[in-house]
Amino acid sequence: MAELNIQHVDKIYDNNVQAVFDFNLDVKDGELIVLVGPSGCGKSTTLRMIAGLEDISAGHLFLDGRDITQTPAKDRDMAMVFQNYALYGHMTIYENMAFSLTLRKENPNVIHKKVLAAAEILGLTSQLNKKPSQLSGGQRQRVAMGRSIVRNPKVFLFDEPLSNLDAKLRGATRREILLLHKRLQATMLYVTHDQTEALTLADRIVCMSMGHVQQVGTPLELYDSPANRFVASFIGLPPMNFFDATVREGELEGRGFRVKLTEEENGALLPYAGKEIELGVRPEDVQGGGEIAMNVFSNENLGMNTLVHGHIGEAAGNRISAKLRGWYDYKEGDSVNVVFSRKHFFDKETGEAIGRGKNA
Repeated sequence: MAELNIQHVDKIYDNNVQAVFDFNLDVKDGELIVLVGPSGCGKSTTLRMIAGLEDISAGHLFLDGRDITQTPAKDRDMAMVFQNYALYGHMTIYENMAFSLTLRKENPNVIHKKVLAAAEILGLTSQLNKKPSQLSGGQRQRVAMGRSIVRNPKVFLFDEPLSNLDAKLRGATRREILLLHKRLQATMLYVTHDQTEALTLADRIVCMSMGHVQQVGTPLELYDSPANRFVASFIGLPPMNFFDATVREGELEGRGFRVKLTEEENGALLPYAGKEIELGVRPEDVQGGGEIAMNVFSNENLGMNTLVHGHIGEAAGNRISAKLRGWYDYKEGDSVNVVFSRKHFFDKETGEAIGRGKNA
């Protein structure tokens, strides 16, 4: 397939609004990269610049070492899958999948072989004579993917392809995309606002906010060692708990709680002695049996786990969520003792992680 190098790319619109700032990324051959972030963060704009559907205001884009910054979209050898499928309703599934090859005036026998091969990969062989209106949303999205596969592009681009599907279909189609990537060993860039998609699909994740890249890394790196408060809050479901806490000798003191620090944690926080930081704790790292009193106000049973919401001690504003292993039936007003099994620390002013990689 292909390597893609994105160097110092900006996007500035005619009204001087900047949507993307200094975007840099090296995509390896066969890698699946997921761009994730909230709506309006610049991820789709970045993908459209890569596809050639948006002009690049500054910077350069290289495909296999060739500068394609000014190359028209049709000559970039990339295929894009949109969230709205973009299928022709008057054509059969076969004709939709063959359309780009027909435009190129390829040999009909070659087109036929490519369409049948793509249909077999995606489980669409029995649907080829139908019209898009006769298919489910998940099947139509597979047709859109099939139309890209027959082109045999160097890079596949996915722009929130599962947004129009219900939860069950989203999960099934997500698995199909993952299997497709493994089978084709294709270079893929995938845009989503859904962090579950990002964590389950990506070789590496690019987390964006307000046009800026916040962190690039494997799913585990972003989950386990977030670079800043934004990444920590965006990656992980339910989201991370955050508490204001003052650094004391060997411990953190917050409203309604004190937590002891390990020697390593204490060393990382030494420059913040006597100062206030933000303590981050994932709900799954809030476990029963400690010395922190959690006053319950709601209880959600999720099967193997129970999501418990409450506040710490007398500080009603210090809200906390705990994802406890097992089935519990806590009632409003119950008190549960918990412990923080893993902690993350963030600078109050910059939001940057403190002692990143050392706060296990």
